[in-house]
Amino acid sequence: MDIWTPARVGALELPHRLAMAPMTRDRSTPEGVPTELNVEYYRQRASMALIVTEGTQPSADGQGYLLTPGIYTEAHTVGWRKITDAVHEAGGHIIVQLMHTGRISHPSNTQHGRQSVAPSAVRPQGAMFTASGLQEMPAPRELSVAEIGEVVRQFRQAASAAMAAGFDGVEIHGASGYLVHQFLSSNANRRTDEYGGTIANRIRFAVDVVSAVADEIGADRTGLRVSPGNPYNDMAEDDTHELYLALAAALSPANLAYLHLVHTGDEELLRELRQNWPTALLLNRGGATIDERIADLEAGLADVITVGAMALANPDLPERIRRGAPLNQPDPATFYGGDHRGYIDYPTLEPVLT
Repeated sequence: MDIWTPARVGALELPHRLAMAPMTRDRSTPEGVPTELNVEYYRQRASMALIVTEGTQPSADGQGYLLTPGIYTEAHTVGWRKITDAVHEAGGHIIVQLMHTGRISHPSNTQHGRQSVAPSAVRPQGAMFTASGLQEMPAPRELSVAEIGEVVRQFRQAASAAMAAGFDGVEIHGASGYLVHQFLSSNANRRTDEYGGTIANRIRFAVDVVSAVADEIGADRTGLRVSPGNPYNDMAEDDTHELYLALAAALSPANLAYLHLVHTGDEELLRELRQNWPTALLLNRGGATIDERIADLEAGLADVITVGAMALANPDLPERIRRGAPLNQPDPATFYGGDHRGYIDYPTLEPVLT
């Protein structure tokens, strides 16, 4: 299929097949409220067929990093509404990614300063950047079964708030070593109850969260992001292939809007998920060129391709690709935190009217 062919993704009719992947940028207020800088950042990128926002915590316990946005207070909702209005006025679509970081956190990065929560009390290897510098991540507290139910409710409530904020849908972050992925893993999840051990038990939390969100806002506005075999944030999976095929099979009857796959090298798994997933497949092939990503579309391996740093550095990326124009190169030094530099000042092909 051609990149410029319109695509249907759940309830959304997209004008083409190039979407913006979620990227943490650490530029919200300390309370997690989006700012006018954030409004301009997303507005500039509204020509992408679909924007998936940076990871957004569904609760106070869901925060792991400094200056990340939330979607669980009225102030959060009001702040996000300015962004969704701006994107819609510019003709775009925008979905919020709900990201509970679980054990990938540090108490000093949160408003309440509490110990992080996780499937099991297993400390992750690595350090977390905080206002006072890098600090070792402490061991999390294991969630009780009752508390797991409360976390699921928080995802549901956040999804409801997202609709009130004007979003077109919700993506649940089940990748990159955060809470949903922690339940899927075989090293972070050492539970022996109904949420641990077997594959059927380890996928249960993901299924519970997705089901709650889909029930709240509609399956056709609900997506899930996964990254099979990704070791990021001290993850390990002993049974990746079987695990993700089982997860896909459990979720297939719901007819979600999409599955967002971060491809980590298993071509056989990619093809099996593509064959067995009943709705849209969004594919993020990290490190690939734009031509390589378009080739995935043309080969029928995906319905939509998502790009991160390319969209970060090129607010008008679709137009640049149409024209065969050169691309701006992203500046990693300005990826996280800071001001407008490396955020809203990347040049466009045409002068921006002010």
